[in-house]
Amino acid sequence: MESETLARSIVAALRNSGHKAYLVGGCVRDVLLSRQPKDFDIATDAPPERILALFPGSGCVGAHFGVVLVRNGSDQVEVATFRSDRDYADGRRPTSVHFETDPREDALRRDFTINGLMMDPETGEVLDFVGGRADLERRLVRAIGDPEARFREDHLRLLRAIRFAARLNFAIDPATFDAIRRQHALIRTVSAERVRDELARILTEGGARRGFELLDATGMLDDLLPEVAAMKGVAQPPEFHPEGDVWVHTLLLLDRLDRASATLAWGALLHDVGKPSTFRVADRIRFDGHVEQGVRLAHGILDRLRCSRQATEQVEALVEHHMRFKDVPRMKESTLKRFLRLPKFDEHLELHRLDCLASHGQLDTYELVRRKLAELPIEQLKPEPLVTGADLIAEGYTPGPRFSEILRAVEDGQLEGRLASREEAIEFVRREFPR
Repeated sequence: MESETLARSIVAALRNSGHKAYLVGGCVRDVLLSRQPKDFDIATDAPPERILALFPGSGCVGAHFGVVLVRNGSDQVEVATFRSDRDYADGRRPTSVHFETDPREDALRRDFTINGLMMDPETGEVLDFVGGRADLERRLVRAIGDPEARFREDHLRLLRAIRFAARLNFAIDPATFDAIRRQHALIRTVSAERVRDELARILTEGGARRGFELLDATGMLDDLLPEVAAMKGVAQPPEFHPEGDVWVHTLLLLDRLDRASATLAWGALLHDVGKPSTFRVADRIRFDGHVEQGVRLAHGILDRLRCSRQATEQVEALVEHHMRFKDVPRMKESTLKRFLRLPKFDEHLELHRLDCLASHGQLDTYELVRRKLAELPIEQLKPEPLVTGADLIAEGYTPGPRFSEILRAVEDGQLEGRLASREEAIEFVRREFPR
């Protein structure tokens, strides 16, 4: 891994210049767990100006906090000066920091013991001032020092504890867990962007079901996603959902997510978010209009979390179309082809598969769609138009709303194999849509 090579070279250069330097944080944790680190961070006693002098072309990403980004092509490594943090005034950042020469001081200001380890990349020697190695062996997420103080310093740590426990399948230390439950409402003060990113990681890094069970158990689900919390206890018709209520169904679906894209993961979480507010009992339990309500609620949630327009539109589409699969066996050929050519249809199909596996377990329609996709090349799903608006004008038609109706009817005939040439299409228009 190139970033690992870069990190090793940075440590070597710092040490050759008379400084202490170690790999630190998540990369050490992952190495000790035999996982591939996503990135590498370094802690050193070299002050920022010294780091910048040793590595020309680097840039400060947090000058106040002593963080320098050292780059080599597309690879980059954060190099931070040992520090201790002073008071946190805003629940996010310390008001001031003090640069240190002792790595112990740097370890003590970090969030969790499993993230407070340092390693010599040459010898593999680990510096452990916080009991992190023992907690790795015990598979435990534990705050360094007083957990309530750690969470008051940076409120996002409440969510990070959940993410690490879910991703690593670790337990949360009882004192740390109790502190989260007592202070869960602090998460409401965190910016929407930071919350969004942590929730997306919980959904996509593995252990999504456990993550949301922990969010529920700590009180943060109600704080952040009350629309999802409302799923709890909402019964479903047993003939379609023998697994249980809407919350249970959603958890079972999250349990099957495997490194999904963020949009698919959000779609999985929110596909039935419209059910609680549309629940009624008639001849059986019904959720009339739950798709339309789900689209509205999903839009509100994603807008609240400052998700991009592109991501929001895809998640809305997943919610909007997830019930259409039941109609696939009866769809006209033109309707089916339009359905199959939805943008990122692979995500729609995967959500349908997960939805089935989390309920009745029947994959007949899923397999039918897969066969159709294999049989139909893209030029049959989205062929070149036989007729355009310009052709209609040349035929003497006046531009207006009727154009869409005519062009759609022509495309229907094309997709269903009834129209194969421009001449046939023009004759069809003249016959079916006289001027």
